[in-house]
Amino acid sequence: MDHLTLTFALIGVLGVGSQWLAVRLKLPAIVFMLVAGVLAGPVLGLIDPVTEFGPLFSPIIGIAVAIILFEGGITLNFHELRDAALPVRRLCTWGAVLGWALNTSAAYFIAGLSLTSAAVFGGILVVTGPTVIMPLLRQARLAPRVGSTLRWEAIVNDPVGALFAVLAFEVAVASQSDHLAEAAGHLAIGVVVASLVGFLAGQGLGRGFRRGLVPEYMKAPILFVAVLAVYASTDFVLHESGLLAVTVMGIVMANMRLPSLAELVRFKEQVTVLLVSGVFVILAATLDFGSLAALDWHDAAFVAAIILLARPVAVMFSLIGTALPVRERALVAWVAPRGVVAVAVSGFFGARLVEIGVADGAMLAPLAFVLVAVTVVLHGFTLSPVARLLGLTSTEPPGVLVLGGNAFTLDLARVLRDNEVPVLMIDRNWNRLGAARADGIPTYYGELLSEAAEHAVDLARYGTLIAATDNDDYNALVCTDMGPELGRDRVFQIGRHEHSEGESDLPASIGGRTLLSSGSGLEILELRLARGWGFSAIRLDTAEEFEPYLAARHEKAETVAIIRAGGVVFADKANNLVGRAGDIVIELAPSEDAPGRSGQDPAQAQA
Repeated sequence: MDHLTLTFALIGVLGVGSQWLAVRLKLPAIVFMLVAGVLAGPVLGLIDPVTEFGPLFSPIIGIAVAIILFEGGITLNFHELRDAALPVRRLCTWGAVLGWALNTSAAYFIAGLSLTSAAVFGGILVVTGPTVIMPLLRQARLAPRVGSTLRWEAIVNDPVGALFAVLAFEVAVASQSDHLAEAAGHLAIGVVVASLVGFLAGQGLGRGFRRGLVPEYMKAPILFVAVLAVYASTDFVLHESGLLAVTVMGIVMANMRLPSLAELVRFKEQVTVLLVSGVFVILAATLDFGSLAALDWHDAAFVAAIILLARPVAVMFSLIGTALPVRERALVAWVAPRGVVAVAVSGFFGARLVEIGVADGAMLAPLAFVLVAVTVVLHGFTLSPVARLLGLTSTEPPGVLVLGGNAFTLDLARVLRDNEVPVLMIDRNWNRLGAARADGIPTYYGELLSEAAEHAVDLARYGTLIAATDNDDYNALVCTDMGPELGRDRVFQIGRHEHSEGESDLPASIGGRTLLSSGSGLEILELRLARGWGFSAIRLDTAEEFEPYLAARHEKAETVAIIRAGGVVFADKANNLVGRAGDIVIELAPSEDAPGRSGQDPAQAQA
């Protein structure tokens, strides 16, 4: 028992540690988890999950996969899919179905898998892996449209591909029966029951949450237990139909517009990180080098066919009639890294296929590992060069994330937007974003530090963060978290309240740079705006104009930022800015000083 406890602890440390290391190094976590699992398992022999877990091995993996699929379902909001651009809808509907068919054909005709294993594997390979593609997109800085298309396809296809695999597996189970008609009827009943149970469970739980029948602190535990209950009960009716039921349950709850959905999503993020990390390390530790050695040129040809034929053909056909230019379609067709879900589900269903007599199901996990490794490395190293070759790297300047909806951030966002700097205002309070929405400023309602924001906010478009909420500690927390992502010299927070306890004792690694040379806090900044201060934009034709501008401006005016070809450079408490030819200087000054500097009337100068 002591050794088993140590095994669980080691799996947790390796899995979560790999996730953390990936965040710090800005690389796909799957690379570190794969290396950690292989080293701990077949290389060093520190863990042997199959032997040590014994009969618990299969239920552990099954429950983990069920929760992972529920997590995928609860992110599939049909409203967001309807609002997505036509290319994304095509890729996630016709493109996904065509990809399933082509992947299945490649597995059957080239890899030599049975039709049963090929159909299951083909569905799994539809998933392009949001946890893998997000870091790649941030590094490549693609043009907004093609980057958004790749990001949304990965998010939506995550549950779609797994659902394909579930359905294919159910058909596979029925086809293995000697009494096909009876098995087909059992399959139909199982699918109907699973869908119905998933729908009713999602509706019942969602309505109970909405009516306040469950206290807030109990919602996450009840949701977790409900997923387990739905999975186990429907699995009893038809083996593995529980996976379909929990996926349907998640989709139903995602589309109920629950007021507590954000908290539930945060809960599933935390649980899923643990489960994905653990499952992947376990599967990597059970990897049999003998199975990998058994792979031959047919399997290499299969991997090449998936990358060079199946994906491009599915994308090109599904995008016919859309507004995407051929260059953008080509890049979307090239980029399709597979991720953790593909390996986890492949290992799970491969073992199940072996149990029902489909011997080549054992090849699914090795093939998935090879395909994941090849696509992560290949697309990771080629995405940026191919994008540059096609002229699809972003030409717009890096934008600004503005955290906090208030009078100061609203005016700042306006002047940035009016000078063609992408800006996104973020707040956890819907009402605080009302003025920005009315003024046409892009907004995001939610928690910036959540995984949901990682999916919804295209961080590749933004190079700077301004944290300007009325909570000093929250500003510092966000800057600390986003520092490694954007660079510590690109995260700013407004000045702290004058009497913030222990401010001088904070280590340099906590928080961001203090915005503005005066280090003014939000209360002072909003008071200035209320007394007639405003933002002005002053263009410098030559570098020599900067010093006369500083000498002539109002004595209390502050330079907020300088907009130049490479992006926006903000002033902080420690450093002043130096102007260059072609710069646009953004200043905050009393309104009577603004017209003389910007050549505009006060209303225009406040942008």
